[in-house]
Amino acid sequence: MKTILNTSLDPHFNMAFDSYVLEHTDFEGFYLWQNKPSVIIGLNQSAYAEVNLPFIDANGIELVRRVSGGGAVYHDLGNLNYTFVGYEDGPARVAEALRKLGAPAELTGRNDIMVYGRKCSGYAKRLAGDRIFVHGTLMFDVNLETLLNALSTPGGKLSAAGVQSVRSKVANLKEYLPYSTIQEFQASLHNALGGEAPEPLPAEQVAEIEQIASSKFRSWEWRYGHSPKTDFRNTQKFSCGTVTANYSIKRGVLTEVSFEGDFIGSKPVSELAEKIKGLRVEDLCTVPVRDYFDGIDDISVLFR
Repeated sequence: MKTILNTSLDPHFNMAFDSYVLEHTDFEGFYLWQNKPSVIIGLNQSAYAEVNLPFIDANGIELVRRVSGGGAVYHDLGNLNYTFVGYEDGPARVAEALRKLGAPAELTGRNDIMVYGRKCSGYAKRLAGDRIFVHGTLMFDVNLETLLNALSTPGGKLSAAGVQSVRSKVANLKEYLPYSTIQEFQASLHNALGGEAPEPLPAEQVAEIEQIASSKFRSWEWRYGHSPKTDFRNTQKFSCGTVTANYSIKRGVLTEVSFEGDFIGSKPVSELAEKIKGLRVEDLCTVPVRDYFDGIDDISVLFR
């Protein structure tokens, strides 16, 4: 089977790469690739509901949105990804290859590959005209503590119009395979899938992919602004008392806001609520709030 060489670790470039190969080439086959630490959310998901944004920001983890559906996943260099173009049965081929290598992998009815009832892979697909790709993760030696922290949202989520991630027991394939490094695993999986020697895309196509990555996949509008309406309720204690923020985020901005609690302040919080509607969450730190909540200088902590 034909394969493409993609050595990029940039998750935004790699999302653009998948889209480009599907929409702008006639390639049919598969390729294996990796991302540096990142959280990849599905096309229809809310970044605010599915991801621990303060944690990933503090730890240099990229937030990335893909063009396929499904739930949020964490990638690091202990994770290997696959993309099949023109082969909807790609996950079945991967499960079969894993069994050849020694891991008793089985497809589930949804979109997972499991080993002894533990999830080691999730996948999603996208159609473009009469062409299809299926791409997925393979957890070989992923940092599970970081994964759990990155996908554990703080505060209280009420509801989301987007698809909520399914939390499953997970497993690293390193537990079940005889390989000490992910490079060994990648080479063996490539061979088990019947891959030919991978060829890179022409330089002009790589330049086009980079342009798409910069204009779309790295943009705030795509990563955050594409988020569907999501409702939250977050309560915290401060020196002025207990404050509860009820709010909705749609397309990355606050659309509904109200405050309640036993806090002390000089001005009515309904006035503040009107002021901050239409703002991005990350811009709240610039709004003066001490007149509404005694002793609080930054209200953005209530919106994380």
